[in-house]
Amino acid sequence: MTTKNHQPDTEREFAAMTAKCRDIFEKKLSDYGTSWRIMRPSSLTDQIYIKARRIRSLEEKGCAAVDEGIEPEFIGIVNYCAIALIQLKLGPGSQIPADKALAEYDNAITTSTALMLNKNHDYDEAWRHMRVSSFTDIILQKLLRTKEIEDHNGHTLISEGVDANYMDMINYALFALIKLNYEEGERSVD
Repeated sequence: MTTKNHQPDTEREFAAMTAKCRDIFEKKLSDYGTSWRIMRPSSLTDQIYIKARRIRSLEEKGCAAVDEGIEPEFIGIVNYCAIALIQLKLGPGSQIPADKALAEYDNAITTSTALMLNKNHDYDEAWRHMRVSSFTDIILQKLLRTKEIEDHNGHTLISEGVDANYMDMINYALFALIKLNYEEGERSVD
């Protein structure tokens, strides 16, 4: 818990949440292998969109018909964005060994975390004053931007590419997970 007497430790909290996401990724890797290797990044963008829309729907309705809250959806966003970054790097293709998939996953998360640390330094923990619902909206906005870039075959005039949007979505989803797990007054919808 973050209290007035205790300064938040963003790096430690990020590490805890990324470990939670990695654990889920690793377990699903054991169950399904790397079947996701067939997916194009645009299909992964759509999958992430579905998860973000469900979060927003649950936030607006205040309850869930399926017995899963928003936390698993934010974890799914982190993991699907990491998969999308892997697919951007390797291209869709045949399955790869689990150890290679985990190494690529770790690389995607490490790169995204480094970006967060640099931005967090400049923005001075501003995300801690945001609502979880704002993270949801920003992720949805980044998804719409990503779809536009994909529809333009990855070409932009002045904007960052698809990879930067995936990394930002990882970080916003992790911020939401931190707020849901560490800060008082933030509750997930059950």
